Amino acid sequence: MFKELYSPVQKIEFAPFNSLYVKRDDLIDPYISGNKWRKLKYILAKATAENKTHLVTFGGAYSNHLVATAAAAARSGLTATAFVRGEEVKNEMLLLCSLFGMKLIFTDREHYRHKQNLFEHYFADDTQAYFVDEGGASAEAVTGCAEVIGELTESYDHIFCAAGTGTTAAGLLKGIQQHQLNTKLHVVPVLKGAAFIGDEIAQHTKISTHFQLHLDYHFGGYAKTTPGLISFIKSFTAQTGLLLDPVYTAKMFYAIQDLQEKGTVGKDEKILAIHTGGLMGLFGMKDKF
Repeated sequence: MFKELYSPVQKIEFAPFNSLYVKRDDLIDPYISGNKWRKLKYILAKATAENKTHLVTFGGAYSNHLVATAAAAARSGLTATAFVRGEEVKNEMLLLCSLFGMKLIFTDREHYRHKQNLFEHYFADDTQAYFVDEGGASAEAVTGCAEVIGELTESYDHIFCAAGTGTTAAGLLKGIQQHQLNTKLHVVPVLKGAAFIGDEIAQHTKISTHFQLHLDYHFGGYAKTTPGLISFIKSFTAQTGLLLDPVYTAKMFYAIQDLQEKGTVGKDEKILAIHTGGLMGLFGMKDKF
């Protein structure tokens, strides 16, 4: 099982921000980094409590979640299988998955949509198999992500996070409510048509005035970029030394800058950005740079 790990908060000097801080979850672990560690922590605890020894999960060919699950399984004495969306490929991420002992099953996109059916078809007779949803989305993951708030030693006017499934955001909002903070949570979905994320969050905790969803920073959709976003990443990293991934964190930091320029966030208000890791996703974007 995982040992307890915590991440530091770092003040970032990057114009036009006066008071920007980053919760460096990307430093938690090189392979089970950021929110991946927080999501898997209680999933593994539950699987172990149910005497399950085989994690079965889902993701794309450049999925940080797959690498994290493979590494977590290996360190915990478990086995792992992943259904990989799309045609069979070889890349840096899947190499790591294989080295950690994960079995890969490449699956066409139509069958991939029906994850529970895939699990039941392949593992109906495997009493040791434990279903782990894509990205680790689960109530256990929400519990793990809520712990971010309890680790903070200072108060902030605003907390920002990127969102794919809404699990991390649900945990953060739950943590804000548990600690009765006045902080406002800003959630930046990284895919088109992501209004549903509000509904996903509402399944885990009460939506309140401490929550705002920003739907205009997807840059074309999941894993999509624009020259402007790539330029922003280069400038931000060169000035701060902080790496961003184009899929999640870059879109969040871009949104923070834009919302501050528009006056949605005050220039002197204290902002905390949650760096959710995922930096190996840069490998899948190397042609963009």
